[in-house]
Parts: sequence; structure tokens; C-alpha cells
Amino acid sequence: QVQLVESGGNLVQAGGSLRLSCAASGTIRIINAMAWYRQAPGKQRELVARISNGGTTTYADSVKGRFTISRDNAKNTVYLQMDSLKPEDTAVYYCNAIVDFNSRWGQGTQVTVSS
Repeated sequence: QVQLVESGGNLVQAGGSLRLSCAASGTIRIINAMAWYRQAPGKQRELVARISNGGTTTYADSVKGRFTISRDNAKNTVYLQMDSLKPEDTAVYYCNAIVDFNSRWGQGTQVTVSS
């Protein structure tokens, strides 16, 4: 059974920073792309950032220049460094990973940015 466990969500003031982590555990042969999504109240879940197993990254336009995704393949972990946070970044952040060609999701971690 593969599990993704996120951590790092918190309440922070606008302009502040947070670092999210997501660790995959269980019987794993290969992890391809890893990504962070977010869902704000009343809105659809949206892609925030994605990183391939080779390190190629993509970002939503709304977070470019403020967020950085990275991964540690030895630890099966993906990170999201979030700087210059804005109130509109408030959402539940979900980790996603393609593990052995299956899409897996974490349970989500709440990020709240106060103005």
C-alpha cells in the first residue's frame, strides 16, 4: 500500500514563507512525476507545480517566481517552497505522485495566508 503524507501547512501572514513536504512510503519501484495541487473553497483543484523524475519543472502562472518545487529521489519526497505568500494562495494543498504508473494523492494540508 502506497501512502503520500504531506506536512508543513500553517497560518502565515502575507509576504511570509512556508515549505511543504510530501513523502511517499510503501512498496515503490518507481516514481515518475510528482506535483502539488491546491483547492480553495468553492474552486476547482488546480495544478500549482510539477517536477519530473529528471528534475524538469513547470509552474502555474500565478506562482511563478514565488514558489519552487524540488524533490529528493532517495527519500521519495517532494517539496514546495512558497515565498512572498498572498491571501489568494490560501487553499488545501495536495501532493500527487505517479507511483508505479498509478496516480496517488495525499490527504492535503491547509495553507492559510492572512492579509
